[in-house]
Amino acid sequence: MCGIVGVTGRTDTVEILISGLEKLEYRGYDSAGIYVNTAEKQAHLVKARGKIADLKLKLTPEIKGTAGIGHTRWATNGVPSIENAHPQFSADDRFYLVHNGVIENYEELKAQYLSDVEFVSQTDTEVVVQLVDHFVVQENMTTKQAFKKTLSLLKGSSYAFLLMDHEEPDTLYVAKNKSPLLIGLGDEFNVVCSDALAMLNVTKDFLELHDGEMVVVTPQAVEITDQTGKQVKRDSFHVDLDPKETDRGAYPYYMLKEIDEQPAVLHRIQKAYLESGDKPAISPDLLEAMKQADRLYIVGAGTSYHAGLVGKQLFEKLTEIPTEVVLASEFAYADPMLSKHPFFIFLTQSGETADSRQVLVRVNEEWHAPSLTITNVENSTLYREATYQLLLNAGPEIAVASTKAYTAQIAVEAVVAKALGMARDVEVAKNFDLQRELSLAANAIQAIVDEKAKIKEIAHEDLAKTRNAFYIGRGVDYFVALEAALKLKEISYIQAEGFASGELKHGTIALIEDQTPVIALITQGKTASHTRSNIQEVKSRGAQVLAIVSEELAKPGDKIVIPTISELLMPLISVIPAQLLAYYASLERGYNVDQPRNLAKSVTVE
Repeated sequence: MCGIVGVTGRTDTVEILISGLEKLEYRGYDSAGIYVNTAEKQAHLVKARGKIADLKLKLTPEIKGTAGIGHTRWATNGVPSIENAHPQFSADDRFYLVHNGVIENYEELKAQYLSDVEFVSQTDTEVVVQLVDHFVVQENMTTKQAFKKTLSLLKGSSYAFLLMDHEEPDTLYVAKNKSPLLIGLGDEFNVVCSDALAMLNVTKDFLELHDGEMVVVTPQAVEITDQTGKQVKRDSFHVDLDPKETDRGAYPYYMLKEIDEQPAVLHRIQKAYLESGDKPAISPDLLEAMKQADRLYIVGAGTSYHAGLVGKQLFEKLTEIPTEVVLASEFAYADPMLSKHPFFIFLTQSGETADSRQVLVRVNEEWHAPSLTITNVENSTLYREATYQLLLNAGPEIAVASTKAYTAQIAVEAVVAKALGMARDVEVAKNFDLQRELSLAANAIQAIVDEKAKIKEIAHEDLAKTRNAFYIGRGVDYFVALEAALKLKEISYIQAEGFASGELKHGTIALIEDQTPVIALITQGKTASHTRSNIQEVKSRGAQVLAIVSEELAKPGDKIVIPTISELLMPLISVIPAQLLAYYASLERGYNVDQPRNLAKSVTVE
């Protein structure tokens, strides 16, 4: 999703804006821009198509200010262009606006209020900034009144707005709905950002904003009002994160750094939840609420959905509670036949996933059921709005393709399942040595990443030039196949699919051609021989087969043999070679591993 930054009260505003936008590059974007103003109202607007590096080339010494706004845009309404880049501005050059989200009724508003305005861009954002100007000029409103009036007209929309008035050069007008935005607090200055990572170099203290609120920010004050106009007082929260954690260090790409960090992530999860011994440190209130459930519903999207599929096995084995896994985008608008006592578990790296949030709204307002959000971002929307919360403790994940968040989600699901199973007196859970198995998993992952040169060679031989590829497996291996295929397709653009290997003969095998790469996952003893049989089926049709196999199930000729731990947690290990294969396949093809085309890190629009 697009990135927003804003500053008021700093002489180094341009530097802060550019630095903040660079920290948000991980979200994906196709254009960037800044607007700055001084106390003397000497303003500058600079926009560029392409990367922030292209924007920086346009910055000259006279471009400076004591307040400003910046944006990285991912095209929604309108193609990537200078005209469609943000900030968007009013026809009289008075108002400047950056915006994340989608305004659903912008065409109706344009027709009703702005028929006489000549538009420069194709964006819905320009409609909003022209509306603010319209109400100021035509109806003699103040900027605050006009902004509030405009917000009241937006129907069914998601937005995060940051507005500046040329005539009030030290003031930022802010509003949000369904899209993340934070206020950062400083000494005689304040900042605005869509992700705290953007501003950690200037402050670590932030105010969260709730949907429907409007904020006026000056260097000395932050005034929050709700939809009724009532002032809101809210305590700030502190982000205890070293900005260096968001740097690549010696790594060429964030994705490789984050793959390598996974053993440390598992150790961090152990420390957070298992340090006290065999009994996980999970809130008794949470466990009691989950004990009352007759069915668990795991809600996720993309990688989080795949982690939820693995979680289903963990919860059903360790807790003996039936568990369903649902795609957030489908479930949000479905009419499901829920059980009598459902409990919802939301998996989300960012805590801002719009589809999952829409499900949570229904859980809270329509189904009145308890919920747990497992996320990497404290104080995010899904974190705040769920009944219970647990953190992944994975550290910042910058690459668009998620790696360490996936393994962290599975590990935390295992922690919860173990704790709940013990609370329910389930024998399997009581005998499951999770502390030991996570330690073994961390060691196994370390062993695999230490031998990544071998996987690089395999990617060069099998994936450098192929048009398509298939992952196959059964049971949890099938669930990992789905995640493995997603990783490969999203960063290397290889048409990759994950299939239940037993389904090949029911149609999919028709796609197998000579030298088609087929990657088989074999970590489950019960189904290993069946998957071996499926390997022979695709080999006989010319496939180039690569097997990722646990040590105890390995046979001569298997290319990637990985350590063996409990079958329930083998996905923590078997996914690692797949992540590395995707990484090296992307490099082989000359692509930007961290910023694949058309994708954004935090999907805040449904």
